[in-house]
Amino acid sequence: MPSSPQVGDRLSYDGATCTVRYVGEVTGTSGTWLGVEWDDAARGKHDGSHKGTRYFSCRSRSATPASFVRPTRPAEIPVSFIAALEDKYTAELAETTAIKFSGKVAEEIGFAKTRSKQAQLSELRFALLDGTRVAAVYNEGDKSINETCPKVVELDLSRNLFQQFGPVVAICSELPILRELRLNGNRFQGILEEGDIEGANQSLQSVKGLTLEQTLMSWEEIGHIATKFETLSALNASTNQLSSLPSIPLLSLTSTLLSLNLEFNDFTTIAQLGSLAALKALRHLHLKGNNISSIRKADSDERLPVFSAELQYLDVSYNQITSWTFVDELPTSFPGLTSLRFAHNYVYENADPELSTGTKNYTEEAYMFTVGRLANLKTLNFGSVSAADRQDAEMFYLSHIGKHLATVPENQEEEILKYHRRYAELCEIYGTPVVNRKKQINPAFLEARLVNIQFVFHPAKGGDPVQRATRIPKSFDIYAVKGIAGKLFGAKPLSLRLVWETGEWDPVAGFDDEVEDSSGDEEDMSALEGREKARTEETSQQGTKGGKWVKREVELPDGPRQLGFCVDGLEANIRVELR
Repeated sequence: MPSSPQVGDRLSYDGATCTVRYVGEVTGTSGTWLGVEWDDAARGKHDGSHKGTRYFSCRSRSATPASFVRPTRPAEIPVSFIAALEDKYTAELAETTAIKFSGKVAEEIGFAKTRSKQAQLSELRFALLDGTRVAAVYNEGDKSINETCPKVVELDLSRNLFQQFGPVVAICSELPILRELRLNGNRFQGILEEGDIEGANQSLQSVKGLTLEQTLMSWEEIGHIATKFETLSALNASTNQLSSLPSIPLLSLTSTLLSLNLEFNDFTTIAQLGSLAALKALRHLHLKGNNISSIRKADSDERLPVFSAELQYLDVSYNQITSWTFVDELPTSFPGLTSLRFAHNYVYENADPELSTGTKNYTEEAYMFTVGRLANLKTLNFGSVSAADRQDAEMFYLSHIGKHLATVPENQEEEILKYHRRYAELCEIYGTPVVNRKKQINPAFLEARLVNIQFVFHPAKGGDPVQRATRIPKSFDIYAVKGIAGKLFGAKPLSLRLVWETGEWDPVAGFDDEVEDSSGDEEDMSALEGREKARTEETSQQGTKGGKWVKREVELPDGPRQLGFCVDGLEANIRVELR
């Protein structure tokens, strides 16, 4: 590095790294200044402008990533890869004195024993050189990397002083069995024009996992680097201020990349990631902590993006999703989706004003609505969805659609059903839900004092049910209602049992055992499928396992209580049975 800092140089002051963006004078002061952009934006004081004058621009979109420092301020000396490696793994051990008890040297165990093994660089497998000021491959007199640490399989070169990507390629070319490479927080420059990385494929062919968090590179730059790793299966590009993914040549990534992490970026719709549909082998997509609120922009004519059917796991937790329409459109955009993380979105944490039953724990209802809307979902928020869970959720969701329909006139049902795409499918499985519409009638009218009763009589000998409809005043007591039912079905009134079928669902014991959201790592898909199979077999063997939701039915007991106090609304379905 030249003795006088130049624009583009990478410097480190007391462990805080930065990039020189400006060298020159600042109005109102004397002498030369360095305008630097700190890797940690919290250290800065402005964005490159001072007292209304802009001196330079920063990559970071933060309001305060920049500062001015004097060129005379001493910066820490950058080092080579080998120097950093030896300093990290052998210098500390050389300064350590042996521990003795009664004149005998104590045997090393735990961390001490591990450190001793790591000091044998030729056996080193995990080289963690995060923040060690590495700027070059070699300095004069360094041993070759291949001779020093040939067995490294995982290498962390995050937050160092590289200006270009070429030195990283050179380091990797001497590590023949390298599998994981982390380059978080580096600030590579001129990626698209750098000639040293052309033809780097051979040097990087063994690497399966690449992490580029907080590098502030564009998607084009990330893609230009990632395509040099011909067997890459996992790419992490989180926290890079990405707001769209323009189409770029993905080359071998289309058939090798299995997992892509784009967490904590600036996406607002799934459509902004539409170019990822070219990744035909992609199985896991992580979008946690963005600003996603919809699949596509509202009132947009653009087609829904359709990703590969191989994509099974999607994480959209901690986003800005406020509508269940997002969930309804997931099967179209992700036809292979079987595992979803959806917690910590507004729609999941807050009650739906149209559908909520008013329970305190809104996530219980949200769990039911999510599973009920997604027919192929096997895991939700890291919890396996069993056959019993699915049945409970679908029945609960269907009953709530019935409630939703009851809030509008019959001629507006189609408008409501547009927001419940599985309605017809669920009706085929469980039957059409009861829709109890409350008619607005002048209370002074006789009609307002009559209840439309649909009686269904179940003969004792197992004959076919018989239905009769009639209108009964609200003021009639249950004795009178039984008298009317007795005349309709030719039975003694006091021998009848009347049961009001409300058409609603109630929770039963076991609901609180529901799996809640977990912040753990993504679970192995095959393991989850195995547990699901085992749970299904256990349920079928028991044969008596009840669901978590049951239809609400209310028996109308003999007595002087008026019918209007026993049923809700002006319509009711009453089942008639012989005692």
